[in-house]
Amino acid sequence: MPIKNRFADMLPEITGWRHYLHENPELLYEVHETAAFVADRLRAFGVDEVVTGVGRTGVVGIIRGKNTRSGRAIGLRADMDALPIHEATGLPYASKVPGKMHACGHDGHTAMLLGAAKYLAETRNFDGTVVLIFQPAEEGGAGAKAMIDDGLFDRFPVDEIYGIHNAPGIPVGTFVTRPGPLQASSDDFEIIVRGKGGHAAEPHRAIDTTLVAAHLLIALHSIVSRNVDPLKRVVLTVGTFSTDSGASNIIPDEARMRGTVRTLDPEYRAIAEARVREVATHTAAAFGASAEVIWDPGYPVTINDPQGAARAVDAARAVARDVIDDADPIMPSEDFSYMLEKVPGAYVFMGNGDTPMCHHPQYIFDDEAIPYGCSFFAELVAQRLPTA
Repeated sequence: MPIKNRFADMLPEITGWRHYLHENPELLYEVHETAAFVADRLRAFGVDEVVTGVGRTGVVGIIRGKNTRSGRAIGLRADMDALPIHEATGLPYASKVPGKMHACGHDGHTAMLLGAAKYLAETRNFDGTVVLIFQPAEEGGAGAKAMIDDGLFDRFPVDEIYGIHNAPGIPVGTFVTRPGPLQASSDDFEIIVRGKGGHAAEPHRAIDTTLVAAHLLIALHSIVSRNVDPLKRVVLTVGTFSTDSGASNIIPDEARMRGTVRTLDPEYRAIAEARVREVATHTAAAFGASAEVIWDPGYPVTINDPQGAARAVDAARAVARDVIDDADPIMPSEDFSYMLEKVPGAYVFMGNGDTPMCHHPQYIFDDEAIPYGCSFFAELVAQRLPTA
């Protein structure tokens, strides 16, 4: 097998870490026990520095090579947080915390980076410094941004940075990535339509916010079909629609809708926001109503540096069964995008086999993928920080 033999030997130990983390999921920034577990393991491995509390609950570990004459440093990142989902796998190591579950494999990502850390601390066969970044709050909390705002790259500068995410539906041992946009940006919006309530039998005396919002719902979808180049990718979805009416014979004063916009192009991200505001304002005005748009900016587009993607592919080819280097981008978002805005590098997907998709209550991280992820991290260090 192309994986490093050391990781095959370590698999039972790393799997044990993963199962412990899986049993004890924590959300967003409240990953106190997870961060303590990570920090304790790093200290036990003999990592040179272990810094906690970066970006509230992030952990950073520093491993220096046998020499550091190159002055170069590489960053490796794993996310630690779980999801507010009730687990339905029936596994013997299933979540012990009702309503919380590692349904996106962050327990696996953390365990793989810990495995790589132990190996790198043992061998130190590289010239430079490895910065291990264990991040909280990827699931909607922008933990990557919090760590950056807390001085991550000022305190622990790196020349390149790389991350992994498991991918159900792709065979174990396969790595997938691409240069340029890999994952979409994600912005949320709420639109509050205000009119004039009244009796359902006398609509002429009211300004019917339900009717206005219905027209607005249809008009919003014209943004993608009529303002976006057909060769570009933009998704606009309204996920909720509600009014303050409690009966069938009431015309409500307000109607609300909430939705999301995803795009792979920063230019269209700005266009989408502008058009949502314009369409909402003018559609409502045409009926004598008003519309307030609350825009909640989310994660940026995840854009792989072309050279970083090529380097990630080189490392993957040394340890993988198969590598796809021209994958189609996908529309879910990822806050590793903030790190790639600051430092060149790449994000890659690693096969998780034929399992339920991420964010599903029956999702299972495939432990057989662990040696591939560990080997990828270690190979990146060997190739990017070679000894003389």
